[in-house]
Amino acid sequence: MLSFTERTINIIKNIPPGKVMTYGQIARLAGSPRGARQVVRILHSMSAKYHLPWHRVINSKGEIGLKENEAISAQKQFLEDEGIVFNKNHVIDLKLYQFHPEHESEDWI
Repeated sequence: MLSFTERTINIIKNIPPGKVMTYGQIARLAGSPRGARQVVRILHSMSAKYHLPWHRVINSKGEIGLKENEAISAQKQFLEDEGIVFNKNHVIDLKLYQFHPEHESEDWI
């Protein structure tokens, strides 16, 4: 059986371009419904090593969850380059762009 970290990495790796997932959604699908902060730590410490599309992970409000202006600008640009549109308040419409792999085939992880 895969660990929470391994499941989280697999889920993030499989977010397709032009789609996003939330920290909490990933945590729930990886087996820890209250593990959103663990997802943040995994992204922070393992994105480079595993070449994770970190920019496709956002908060549950449809906002970029980063605090540093330079990182926020980079994430927003990466998402816009994939066709994701932000509203005037810099929020993504999750109804349009949220990926729901649980609705995909059984082998999505």
